[in-house]
Amino acid sequence: MEAVVIDAGSKLLKAGFALPDQAPTMIIPTQMKHMPEDGILSDIPVVDDVTIDPVVRGFIRDWDVMEDLLHHVLYTGLGWEIGNEGQVLFTDPLLTPKALRERLVQLMFETFNISGFYASEQAVLSLYALGRISGCTVDIGHGKIDIAPVCEGAVQHIASKRFEIGGIDLTNLLAKELQKSNPGTNISLSDVERLKELYACCAEDQAAYEGTQKSCQREKHTLPDGQVITIEKERYTVGEALFQPSILGLEEHGIVEQLVRCISNLSSENHRQLLESTVVCGGTASMIGFEERFQKEANLCSSAIRPTLVKAPEYMPENMAKNSAWMGGAILAKVVFPQNQHVTKADYDETGPSIVHRKCL
Repeated sequence: MEAVVIDAGSKLLKAGFALPDQAPTMIIPTQMKHMPEDGILSDIPVVDDVTIDPVVRGFIRDWDVMEDLLHHVLYTGLGWEIGNEGQVLFTDPLLTPKALRERLVQLMFETFNISGFYASEQAVLSLYALGRISGCTVDIGHGKIDIAPVCEGAVQHIASKRFEIGGIDLTNLLAKELQKSNPGTNISLSDVERLKELYACCAEDQAAYEGTQKSCQREKHTLPDGQVITIEKERYTVGEALFQPSILGLEEHGIVEQLVRCISNLSSENHRQLLESTVVCGGTASMIGFEERFQKEANLCSSAIRPTLVKAPEYMPENMAKNSAWMGGAILAKVVFPQNQHVTKADYDETGPSIVHRKCL
């Protein structure tokens, strides 16, 4: 049985057997609905949509809910049988606390009785998916942005940076802007998320963005509940926030400038291999015009550090940017498990959860 690869994000969980040339078998929302326990009566009115987010800003926060989600994924979704569990590789967000890694390996061995475990950082895996071991990854997730230089398969943590903003913050921004231009309407956050996926885009440069704020084509959109709203300049504001975080009320440099600053913290002898292999990934990276704007901003950098984006080969599966960490994990699983580089049940029983730091580098 092939090892299972799991990439649990704040918005989506991707899971499947380690087949690098295929997309993950399961791509499901991480968020779960709270269901009242059978047979329990309460005077408290039942709320239809009480949801729980087990993963917040990339890190697991509710372990009980995460256990339920993983049980569904492994046994119902992927067809594991109790008593015949296999091996699992997890993708790690940048700067995952040691305590979280230990708790995850403990959960997998003690609750799910797996036969083998491995974990690797998402930044490294996204490069593996493109056949590279060195470069820079800019991962724009639902709840965070990770910028990580990687040299010879090792994340350079001293030069890496994590921002606790992401796709959800852009969704909230769009909701706020739409409320201004469509007063009196009541748009759910899930509808705003869909609107963002349909309409959000990046202007060619800052001057072009400023032009859209003065004059922009107006479009009408009918929401599922029948409300009709208009969308115009808001669509560009969402993308611009990545290059001008002040739009979100943050005193930070734009995403390209942040990348340049990360690379500049490393020895100049590493600059070339990092600059020539810059990868943007995460769902937000697929926004219309994002890659073109990113590369244009990079070309305009005043310093000698000018990142160049790496495109996915045509033979790679679709949605490469969205699934790159999972695909890289599938590639790595084909190496670490057959070569016994993973944490075995015997390793765990002998050393305990701390073994994860020695074997999963």
